[in-house]
Amino acid sequence: MRELLREIVGNAKHWTEVRVHDRNALRLAVRNGVMESASSNKGSGAGVRVLVDGTWGFSSTARLDRESIERAVRDATLAAKGSAGGRKARVDRLADCEFAVGDFRTGDAEEIASHSAEEKTALVVDTERRTMEASETIRSAMCRYTELLDKKWVVSTDGADAHIEDAKLEFVAMAVAGTSDDMTTAFHGTGVTGGWPELFGPNSAEEIADKTGRTAVDLLNAPYAPGGKTQVVLDPELVGLLAHEAIGHTVEADFVLAGSAAAGRIGERVASELVTLCDSGPSVIGGEHAGGVVLVDDEGVPAGRTAVIENGVLSSYLHDRETAALFDVAPTGNARAWLFDDPPLIRMRNTYIEPGGSSFEEMVESIDDGLLLKGGGSGQADANAEFMFGVQEAYEIKRGKVGRLLRGASISGDAFEVLQSVDMLSSDFRWTIGSGHCGKGQPAKVDGGGPFVRCNVIVGGR
Repeated sequence: MRELLREIVGNAKHWTEVRVHDRNALRLAVRNGVMESASSNKGSGAGVRVLVDGTWGFSSTARLDRESIERAVRDATLAAKGSAGGRKARVDRLADCEFAVGDFRTGDAEEIASHSAEEKTALVVDTERRTMEASETIRSAMCRYTELLDKKWVVSTDGADAHIEDAKLEFVAMAVAGTSDDMTTAFHGTGVTGGWPELFGPNSAEEIADKTGRTAVDLLNAPYAPGGKTQVVLDPELVGLLAHEAIGHTVEADFVLAGSAAAGRIGERVASELVTLCDSGPSVIGGEHAGGVVLVDDEGVPAGRTAVIENGVLSSYLHDRETAALFDVAPTGNARAWLFDDPPLIRMRNTYIEPGGSSFEEMVESIDDGLLLKGGGSGQADANAEFMFGVQEAYEIKRGKVGRLLRGASISGDAFEVLQSVDMLSSDFRWTIGSGHCGKGQPAKVDGGGPFVRCNVIVGGR
């Protein structure tokens, strides 16, 4: 395939990039004892970008023969020329870099294929049943298993020449516990780049089912959390959510150009000096199997570690080749496309806060009156860095000890102000949000995480 693509881009008259993408996707979901989804999809095709007189053109084809791809190159070229007159801004150049050349492999597609469809279906059915049977108060349960097995080839006229294989898995369980006039919901999941040993390494499917059911029931019997500005310990899941949603999107260079809260602040202290926040393609910390692992992005740029905030100082945005040229920096390997017929966008990979030197016990013992907050819920974050996230479990901390479970908590505020208040980080680290997708026009598999973090936030409660 790479040889065919080299020949095609070698004959192109303008800057041309051809990305071939082959995907096998499986989704199994059971809700309340009924198979809700059982889909296996295979799709492949080529996406072509050209740059003609400073104007992008994009075309795609689901056929992978020479004639069809060359036709897509011509169509993309015509699209660029046809739209050039309506463009207000031109792309003067793309940033240079050391392109990826060769074969790159993550995940373990062979190990995943060793598990039959019947085995995967039985796992989902049994886990949903076990979650439902955790208590008589469980009113509804759901379990979902998803796998994405990708093969890509990226070749461009200026040197990208990469073949990429990737495998990502998700497994989640959800439970709703209720009485005649009250209900609570709990959710636990895992998402990795790898195979079943990595997916179920930290917790087996049975443990995920038991934990989900138990959490829903415990929340049903818990009092509501109090509101107000509070000293808290955030668990790695909430830290990952904060790093991705509330900070990460503000430093994507396309959002920066649109006026995000991070615009014009490179070199400015935006967080406590304890905070180093990164976005990495490879899983450079906490094991090799984070759910957003990307070794080479969809422009053929090697995807390394980018320190967005280093010791409290905003040090980098996240770039594709176009914005990297505008900011006169190197591209960071953040150009990603969901499918072959999607053009690449600037997207995060694995976004996290690096660990510190304290133990979790020291952090709790240091708080006289506060909260331990665990697990994220629904919420939103804006380009101005303001956020509001639901919290699944809140625990009182009184005189240095973790106390009773509370429910109904949320956290909100300005993400940069929250990071300014960070004064302790634990030395351990976990990836925690790999079981979902980021949405920004196209889905993208991402992950996030960090250590336990002590800081001040506004807690919403009753």
